[in-house]
Amino acid sequence: MEKLSLLDWSVLGTTLLFIVAYGTYVTRKNKNVQDYIKGGNNSKWWTIGLSVMATQASAITFLSTPGQAFHSGMGFVQFYFGLPIAMVIICLVFIPIYHKLNVYTAYEYLESRFDLKTRTLTAVLFLIQRGLAAGITIFAPAIILSAVLGWDLVTLNIIIGILVIIYTVSGGTKAVSVTQKQQMAVIFAGMFIAFYLILQYLPDGITFTKALEIAGASDKMQVLDFSFDLNNRYTVWTGFLGGTFLMLSYFGTDQSQVQRYLSGKSVRESQLGLIFNGLLKVPMQFFILLVGVMVFVFYQFNASPLNFNPKANEAVENSEFYGEYQSLETKHQQIETQKKELIFSGLTAQSKLELQELNEQDKLVKEEAKAIISKANDEVETNDKDYVFIHFILHNLPKGLIGLLLAVILSAAMSSTASELNALASTTAIDLYKRNQTEDRSEAHYVKASKWFTLGWGILAISVACVANLFDNLIQLVNIIGSIFYGNVLGIFLLAFFIKYVRSNAVFVAALITQILIIIVWYLDWLPYLWLNLLGCALVMGIAILLQSFRKN
Repeated sequence: MEKLSLLDWSVLGTTLLFIVAYGTYVTRKNKNVQDYIKGGNNSKWWTIGLSVMATQASAITFLSTPGQAFHSGMGFVQFYFGLPIAMVIICLVFIPIYHKLNVYTAYEYLESRFDLKTRTLTAVLFLIQRGLAAGITIFAPAIILSAVLGWDLVTLNIIIGILVIIYTVSGGTKAVSVTQKQQMAVIFAGMFIAFYLILQYLPDGITFTKALEIAGASDKMQVLDFSFDLNNRYTVWTGFLGGTFLMLSYFGTDQSQVQRYLSGKSVRESQLGLIFNGLLKVPMQFFILLVGVMVFVFYQFNASPLNFNPKANEAVENSEFYGEYQSLETKHQQIETQKKELIFSGLTAQSKLELQELNEQDKLVKEEAKAIISKANDEVETNDKDYVFIHFILHNLPKGLIGLLLAVILSAAMSSTASELNALASTTAIDLYKRNQTEDRSEAHYVKASKWFTLGWGILAISVACVANLFDNLIQLVNIIGSIFYGNVLGIFLLAFFIKYVRSNAVFVAALITQILIIIVWYLDWLPYLWLNLLGCALVMGIAILLQSFRKN
């Protein structure tokens, strides 16, 4: 387990406490629902753009994405190809309607178009998936920091949750937006410094261009995959088709994002904020993946563990399989030495083939190591993608910068969790609580109720985090949860916007049937999860249109 220096603790603590104190102080005077839920409708486009980006860029992004690139290369960036398309559609269709109706939540519109039960169902679908996701955005950094630093997992979950709850309860939407600007500043600074230092740590003569050549020879630089293989999660087609539908649903119908741009000063400010996000998000993800690829190149010249999860190595060391594991470590070290010699001798066409062969051998050795880890303790996570970047940070960065990069990870966790709690509370307060109140209540009453709902969802998110288990790759888990629900919700909104003759009963029944079918398709693993967004959207629209045509007859 790694120990932090006093300087790292100081940087980490000062950064996080400043964000919490700043967010609480500048937004302490929310007097009505308009201020608390819509931030007073005075956000500028750059605040909206950064807030939208920070909401999506959770700690999982900065822990898992570099590890994803380390193992699988740059192909994951294709996941985001549909985002700019989705931003344009939302700017042209969704934003004008939301602003015209002056809604507090996306789901208010569905009652005016359909009825209360459709609004309630859609809000409940959002609450289920976003409530689970809020727990994961707390849990993701907590379990990794716990494993690497030896910090108590439950304590970490509680600390992250409480820090977020303090300023989100206090200041609502405005607190989330203003703190996200600080958090994004910390995140960008930390990632650029890490990237710069990785390049500085490469041996003499290994320039950035040379590093890219090494990565390319190891099949890490293939960005585009035009294959139609459904077993391949990330292709150009899944990005443009499945990704567009996922992003449309996430940014257009998920209250955690809708609330960010509903706080805009005008339709134009909201639209500019989303366009800003659309232009910057794909390059940002490309850069984060490139950081992971550069970490891979760094470990071509520096020793790397057989498995980056320290808990996995510990499990084997205390078992009867340690001797077998040590022999694999020796093989791994020999392959690393061969790769280093090959790279220094110059990358010819022949040596590139040899390098690829060595990478394949190393991959097989690591798979054997995972099997041994599972035999030693089948409860320990053998997939180490989420531990790669944090291992690099803790073992290679200077004191002070380690604290800054940990602050990046925790800031990202706090920013996305704050957006989620804020949206969960708003949806609960407006779509469920206020809508079903029979007597008139004051503005102060609903502000107080929203604060209590924020606290309640915060406690629930901490509880989910405390009982969660690590998945194959955390960034995929959040997207899988979203994909199970998002297509259905998006289809309901598209029916509302464009298919005017479809009525509420047909939509309601179609949504229930679709959700059951999508869960079955996901459970039986018939399709890559990104396609669930397209399938869910198509199913709910098709079934609703069919049901409505039968009613006409």
